[in-house]
Amino acid sequence: MAREKSKPFRFGGPGGRARAQVRQRSGPPPVRRRRPGERALKEIRAYERTTELLIRKRAFSRLVREVQGHFTPRGVEYRWAATAILALQEAAEAHLIGLLADANLAAIHRKCVTIGPKDMQLARRIRGRHRE
Repeated sequence: MAREKSKPFRFGGPGGRARAQVRQRSGPPPVRRRRPGERALKEIRAYERTTELLIRKRAFSRLVREVQGHFTPRGVEYRWAATAILALQEAAEAHLIGLLADANLAAIHRKCVTIGPKDMQLARRIRGRHRE
């Protein structure tokens, strides 16, 4: 029995072809739904690439002057060089980043994603700077 060549499908309508209908959207494009935590991971990657300081300089300067005021006698005012405060800020941020990295490792070790107070306490204790 010989096979016949199949004919292409023909759609209804004049000329045998259906016209593709183009939909016109009105208004703004739909908002893309992101998964939980996707934006946080994007921010983390952006902060890992940067070399700038994360704490604002003026706020850190006020904090340094306030702490210095607690350790000096009343009425004694010290002047700070901008480079001295910048050096303190670099050291403080490096310390905080290291401490948070250690706390993150402690959280991962206990099979958690989020760091908690126990992780911070353990990181400080392992570093040998745990004072309470």
